[in-house]
Amino acid sequence: MSGRERAKRRRKRRVGAAAVQEAPPPEPKPSKDDIAREHLVPLQEGERPLAVTIGAVIAFGLGVSTLVLFAAGVGGDSTRSPATVVYAALMLVMGYGMWRARYWAVLGFQALLALLILVWSLFLVRAESLLGVLVAIAVIGLAGTLFWFLVKALARIQMPERRRPRAGG
Repeated sequence: MSGRERAKRRRKRRVGAAAVQEAPPPEPKPSKDDIAREHLVPLQEGERPLAVTIGAVIAFGLGVSTLVLFAAGVGGDSTRSPATVVYAALMLVMGYGMWRARYWAVLGFQALLALLILVWSLFLVRAESLLGVLVAIAVIGLAGTLFWFLVKALARIQMPERRRPRAGG
């Protein structure tokens, strides 16, 4: 190959590379997730979705009833432990957080609902009577439904912005 042909090929490569670099990149096609996020409307100040309100009432109810039963001494020595008070306090704090539509509270409540669904699914496998099956299915169905509605509510609450780390710290 002569020097003239090599130079011609080099020029073609440079022109081709420049043309590729100058072409604007194609617009990315929005995904289903991006479209769903665009349709979400963030909560207004003081707004609380119905599912979050229901979760808050349930958490408050569990916390208050646990404290009342603890104070009354119901359940014997097995329920008279500091863990019972910690559970009641956790439920009350979580109920307050959900009442204020806080992300962390709804996320924590969803984690507890997931554990509840898992435990009752295991009870369903071991059910020995029709009543046991019906109760397990009812608990799983109600907890699963509340969990499902809390997912969209959690997306509307949106996680707060992270604070930047302080310089020198």
